[in-house]
Amino acid sequence: MKIAIVDDNVTNLMIIEKILQKAGYPRLVKLKSAKELYQYLQLDGAGPSSVVPVDLILMDLMMPEIDGLEACRTILADERYCDLPIIFVSAMGDSYKMAEAMDAGALDYVMKPINKVELLARIRSVLRLKHEKDLRKERDQRIQYELDLARQVQRSMLSRPIQEGDVTISAVYKPSFELAGDLYAWYKISPSRYGVILLDMMGHGISSSLICMYIYSALKDTITGISDPEQVMKELNRRMNQLHMPDSLLNYYFTAIYFVLDTEERSIEYVNAGHPQGMALVDGEVRMLDKGCCALGFFEEIEVAKGVIPYKEGARILLFTDGLSEWLEEEYADAREKLISCLQENDNPESLLHQLQPCSELVSAQKDDMCLVMVSAN
Repeated sequence: MKIAIVDDNVTNLMIIEKILQKAGYPRLVKLKSAKELYQYLQLDGAGPSSVVPVDLILMDLMMPEIDGLEACRTILADERYCDLPIIFVSAMGDSYKMAEAMDAGALDYVMKPINKVELLARIRSVLRLKHEKDLRKERDQRIQYELDLARQVQRSMLSRPIQEGDVTISAVYKPSFELAGDLYAWYKISPSRYGVILLDMMGHGISSSLICMYIYSALKDTITGISDPEQVMKELNRRMNQLHMPDSLLNYYFTAIYFVLDTEERSIEYVNAGHPQGMALVDGEVRMLDKGCCALGFFEEIEVAKGVIPYKEGARILLFTDGLSEWLEEEYADAREKLISCLQENDNPESLLHQLQPCSELVSAQKDDMCLVMVSAN
């Protein structure tokens, strides 16, 4: 614990020094002006330091050249010292001046002539506040580190682009929060069959992200082992219902589109579970992916209807979450037609999203996670 005492009066410096030493504060720095304090804190251009050299400043309010108010504002304006506690010591009893001192960022003040009991009590109080603030800052840093780690883990789950033979699969992912509730994945089921899913978990943040990870743990075995869209959706619904707790007022659910692309049979079998309708451009015609069931997690048993879209010449399939569709509805009079025209003109999601946004400010103002998945088959 180190305390800086700043006062242009040598007698006051000695008095405060003796009081603090007898009270068990031996590590003291005596400075005669704000300039000396600036030099000690390296605010004079001597070069930045990541180490805060003092834990508390006791500073005279009225000093020549640079008074305590100006010094307080200058110190606290520096990012390194924004949380450094400052107590003013002043002979002035003007309540307006004291209010101005507190507005400058000081945590407390002591009147001269100095009352030893009062000075020590105020120091203890301010140091307690500093200790609690340091603990909160340490906790926040730890939480931020864990969030960053969770975000890296979540991003690592997302499938990498596929480009093999006549099939291309890729995605664009723009989360609105550090941890998102959107998830996409694709797996090669057989030499000619690919299973692709895009889901959107209710809500945002840590809880939605954890449930996404839970569902992800079941995706590969479910898709590669079952593959059929109807049965895959029923299995994922069963998994979601395993999370429900009798006493919980909130049941999580998610919407999803899952389809199997068969390049040998030249067909797309899909189920839409309450998700925004995806679209398939097949043989020059746009088909909506609108058949399916309700969102997954609401009911223990669900009725599922599968849609089948055959193609001859080629297919281009676009899936997206409601973050994109809601954003489009704000920007375009006919969002569906805008999407269709962009799908017809673009063969990858990056260029499609770029065409959709007239200026970069729109994406920065997004309110929800935004995800697009595009699959092309020739």
